[in-house]
This record gives sequence, C-alpha cells and structure tokens, in this order.
Amino acid sequence: MLLLKRIIVLVYIWFACSGSQLLLAQNRSYSIDSLTTLIDGQFAPYNMVLPGDTLVFKHGVRQYILLRNFKGEKDKPIIIINGGGIVTINTDNHYGMSIRNCKYFRLTGTGDINNFYGFRIERVANGGGIGIGEGSSDFEIDHVSVENCKGVGISAKTDPDCSFTTTRDKFTQYNSVLHDNYIAGVSYEGMYIGSTKYFGQTVNCSGTDTLLLPSLLDGVRIYNNILKYTGWDGIQVSSASSNCQVFDNLILFDSQGEFYNQMSGILLGGGSKCDCYNNYIGQGKGNGIENHGLGGNRIFNNIIIDAGRTYLPLDSSQMRHGIFISDVTMQPDSSVYILNNDIINPKSDGIRFSSIHSKNNLIASNLIINPGNYDYYENGHTSFKGVDSYVMLTNPATEILIKNNYFTRNFTEAGLSETDFTLLPGSPLIDSAYSDTRAIVFDFYHHPRPYGIAFDIGAFEFDPAYVSIPDQVKDFPVSPILFPNPVRTILNITYKCLSDSMVSLKIYDLRGNLIISKDFSPEAGKINNASVNVSNIKSGVYIYQFGSKRTSVTGRFIKVN
Repeated sequence: MLLLKRIIVLVYIWFACSGSQLLLAQNRSYSIDSLTTLIDGQFAPYNMVLPGDTLVFKHGVRQYILLRNFKGEKDKPIIIINGGGIVTINTDNHYGMSIRNCKYFRLTGTGDINNFYGFRIERVANGGGIGIGEGSSDFEIDHVSVENCKGVGISAKTDPDCSFTTTRDKFTQYNSVLHDNYIAGVSYEGMYIGSTKYFGQTVNCSGTDTLLLPSLLDGVRIYNNILKYTGWDGIQVSSASSNCQVFDNLILFDSQGEFYNQMSGILLGGGSKCDCYNNYIGQGKGNGIENHGLGGNRIFNNIIIDAGRTYLPLDSSQMRHGIFISDVTMQPDSSVYILNNDIINPKSDGIRFSSIHSKNNLIASNLIINPGNYDYYENGHTSFKGVDSYVMLTNPATEILIKNNYFTRNFTEAGLSETDFTLLPGSPLIDSAYSDTRAIVFDFYHHPRPYGIAFDIGAFEFDPAYVSIPDQVKDFPVSPILFPNPVRTILNITYKCLSDSMVSLKIYDLRGNLIISKDFSPEAGKINNASVNVSNIKSGVYIYQFGSKRTSVTGRFIKVN
C-alpha cells in the first residue's frame, strides 16, 4: 500500500505586503462574553449591528452558539471572529454552532495569531458541528475546526417547507465559500453543501401532497480544507448548478462508517456542475471522486491513492473506484472532462464511466497504476478484460474519447519519485499528454503548464527548476515558492514583496497549534528568501502561513526525518 508522502497547496496570488486583508478595522465591534449562546440581530443590543460591523466572541468554553437574523452587504459583510484566544465548544447539544437567516457574513477563526483555528468545536454528542441554513446566503467560513461530532461536520443548505419562501423559484443560496477548515472524526459527511434532493421531495402541506424543489447554489468555493476520518463522504456538494469549484483539499480516511451509498472522498451530487481539481484523496474506503451531476465540468490534477482498498478487502465484488461517473442528473448532450489525474492502487477500476446521456466526453492524460479489478476481470468474473479496469465503460453506447493516458501495474515504470509522486528525469509521462487540455494551465502544485513542448501526463508537470532550489524565481515574482518539500532541516520561502513591511512565517500542526513563528524584514521590490530550521519538529504534515498583517498565503508541507 502506498502511503501519503507529500502534499503542497500553493496559492498563486499577487503577494503584496502592502495589500489589504479583512481585519477588525470595521465600523464597530460588539464583544460577546462566553456565557452568551443566543445572538439575534432582531433584538438589542444586536439590532444595532450594521453592515461592516464585527461580532467578537470572547475566548473560552461554550455549550453552543446560535446566530440568526444578521444582514451585511456585498462589500460590507458582518464579521464573526474570535477574540483573545480560542472559542471552544464542547456540548451534549444537537449542534455546536447554528447560523440561521443570515446573509453577507464571514465566520473566521483568525482572531488569534497563535492558533490557526480560532473556533474549535471539540465535541457534539448528539448532532453536527456547524449548520448554516434557514435562508442563509453569501457567506465565508474559514479557520474553524470540528471534531468528534455525531453528525455532519459543516452543513450549508436550506430545505424548502410549506411556507414556500425557500423553494427553488423563491430562493437561491449564493456564494458559499469554505476554506482553511479542519474536520475530523465526524459520524456523517465532513461537509454537506446543498440539498441532495435535487428532483424535490413530496411534503404534505395542509393536507395536500406537494412536490417541493430545494434551492440551487450559485457560487461555491471549497478549498484548502483538511478532512480526516469521516464516517460518510469527505465532501458532498449537491444542487450547485453554477460557478462551483472544489479544489486544493486534503481528504484522508473517508467513509469509515461503510454506509454503502455514502462512500467517497468527494461527491459531486445531483444537480451540480463543479470543477474538481488539485485535491489529494488518500486511504479512504470509498470511491475517490463520484460525479452524479449535470455534466459540463472538469475533473483534473487530483491525486487519488488506495481508493477503497480497505473496504471489504477480501470481497472483490464490492467495488470502489478512483473516479466514478453516473447519469443520475446528467443533462443530455453535456460532457465530462477527466484529465491529468493520478489514480494509484484503487480497489477496483481506475475510472468507471456509467453515463450514456452525456456526449463528447474526454478522458485524457491520466496516470492510472494497478487497479484491483485487473486480476478480477482476467480471472473470468465478467466478460471484461483486465485492461478494462483502467477505464471501464459500462455501456458500449457511451460517447467518449480516450487519449494519451498512461496505464501500468508497475509503479516504477511510470518514472515517479517514491517519496512524492513527482516526475523523475526521463519519465515516459513527460511531454506525452493529449493536445486538448480543456484550458488547464497549471499542475497539482499550481506550477504553470506546459513546461516543455507539451503537457505531461498526470497531476505533475516536470520542471527541472523544481528538482532543486529554484533558480528561476524571477520568472515567478507574484507568488511565494516554498522548498524543499518534503523538508528535513531548513525550510525556505522565496518571495518578492512590494514594500519593506515586515513579514512572518508561522507553522502550525494540523490541529492549528502554533509550532514555529519567525519574522523577516524584506527589501522592497527585490527577491527575498525566508528560512527556518524545522529539524526539531516531528515528522508529519504541517500548515504554513506566510505574509504580513495585511495579506498572507497558506499551504502545507511534509516534515521527514
């Protein structure tokens, strides 16, 4: 079994030390003590809260938090932040935090520089961690951790009811943004975003059975989250019919509850049209990625390791795949594009494609290594051949183009590094990808594609500048470059800053505890290097945050001994 060796998430933005970031410098701040659990915008003193104001939750332990009836504006969201330390919730309640009928707000745990996750839900004995609903829209949730819940980690949806105020024709959930959160040890989904009942459900309203259609989601961005040991799917997104992206997430050990129809690292559910890319999904019991949506989406640059291998390992008929595509809500004549993914050691098929409604589909430039069904098919359990286990088309009527993928049962034949799955010099994947790239211009590390004469097959683009210390950083002045990764002793970040404002490098463990903090004084407009000795920290995955008080980037690195 291949183990997780390396994870990097680099955020490619203009790294401007004189830029702007949302801080407490809002219009007004309202302090909320640790004994207050209900905060209602319709009652004093909170009925005085205006767009752009800040609700500061004092650090300490609470039973739960219920927020409702707050309305910011598009450019003036209401900020909900921790102050003076960590806000902790440990409860026997049926939720940890509930947000109802709120619009244009940001819940952020960035109120204490010593803790990456300023809101920490440590235990919910009888329900989920955070619920966002009852008409809530236009929100951002970040730097929050949720653990040990007997329900969903974070849920964000509004179910229609007999009031008919939140049915599909009356309400749309806009701009649902969730990033830099940590979810572990929850009984159901890690994230449950949007309704799974895309086709509606029949409800008895005043004695009449009525079909109620749930709201659609427009504008979903789920990124830089860490999810471990979820009972059901790691991330589930449904009814997100437009402007949906799921990317740069780390998902480990999903589907531990083995609930048959809720087993995947990422589930793009009914009614969704989501680009899904640059995610690392490892050692889960479910399918790596499932797509039951509308079509018209891209799945690319994902790394999927050991999908389903630990689910009933002695029963080959109980299948789990790297990527699975269905016709549940596929729009006729739409297309799915599956490109540049690394699918290594799945229990059953590498890609299983079960759609005939879609047209002009493309599976290209993927690396698939050692699918478990190869031997299952070769041993005569079905009419398929072993080679079909790499890309399995369950219906010969499927309209699909399969081009320039690399299939092997031997890891070493692909020319990959055993420590981080990057390409080695001379790898047969280099410059071998299909010419139709579907407008993809970066790889798993967000390094630009192509480097050579053509794209490389798989999630990584080979560039000798990244094999050692990058000596071409002048070509990338807009983003910090972290190296080496994995690291043994000295971690470096090369960057260009627009001013001489002080910058800092902070390193946290996965639970958000500050491990190392170091400040640097850059020279404005020049290439600078920040370095820190990490030889004394334990091996494992760490979060780094690099920047000034006004702007920063976050990512992850591996420490090895």
